[in-house]
This record gives sequence, structure tokens and C-alpha cells, in this order.
Amino acid sequence: MALIIRSSAIHAAGCYTTTPIAKNRRIAEYTGRRISKEEADEAYEASPITYLFGLGNGDIVIDGHCASMFINHSCEPNCETSEIRGRVWIKTLRPIAAGEEITYDYCLYDGGDDEATCNCGTKKCRGTMYSKAEVRKRKRAKEKAAVGAKKKPSGKKRSK
Repeated sequence: MALIIRSSAIHAAGCYTTTPIAKNRRIAEYTGRRISKEEADEAYEASPITYLFGLGNGDIVIDGHCASMFINHSCEPNCETSEIRGRVWIKTLRPIAAGEEITYDYCLYDGGDDEATCNCGTKKCRGTMYSKAEVRKRKRAKEKAAVGAKKKPSGKKRSK
């Protein structure tokens, strides 16, 4: 199997296979320098694009430097990631045809107020690269903030 990087309709560049790949196959490892989340936050503070992959609870991240960093997000992916003994593998969820773009769901969980807009264009696109759990968490936080804002007094006096 060979992977190539070329233009993508999802985001600038994407990773594609040149040969068919069967279901449940490891196709690539996400590699790069391992740094702390704090180091990554500092290094990429002003950068809108990063190639970071959180390990375990997210305290350590891989600063991607490999073909896998070009694998784009999709809400209906053909691959998934799995962490095995501190290594991150990209594995197929279904058979993938030669020439098809490789994708996985980023399931983002960190990013401050960033919207992380999704451009996958699939029928089930949720509009964001954040995980479904993170989307629910953010929605609850917004609702709670809205309720709190309604309870605050306006500071205006009533005239008689």
C-alpha cells in the first residue's frame, strides 16, 4: 500500500491511497516530537493550524511530522485512530478504494473558543471537528451562561 499527499476538497492537502485497502488494516502511524500540552499551547499560540495529536488524557501531544498529519477530518470517516502502548495508529473502518482520501473523525476536545469548523461535506456533517461529547458539553455551557445572564439584574431603575 502506498499513501500520497495531494490537493483535497476537505482542506488544502489530504492523504490518499494508491491501492485498495481492506477493512481493519493499520495504514499509518501518527509520529512526531512528543511535547507537553503547555509547550504546544505556547508554540502554536498564534497559529490557526496545528498538527497536534493528544495522547491519553491530553497532557502529552504528538507534534505531527509524518504523512498522517495530512489525513483530514470527516464526520463520516473511513478510518479511526487507536492508541496502543503510546503509539497512535490509523486503521481502516471499511474497505477503501484506490485513489480515495483517507479520513478520520478528529474528535477534538480542546481549543478554547475556536469553532473548529468542519468542511467534510458529508451527509451527516455536524459542522465541527469537535467530538459529539464536546459539542454537548459546549452546548450545556452556553445554555447555563444564557440562564445566568437572564438572572442578573439589569442595573436600570424603574421610574414611577
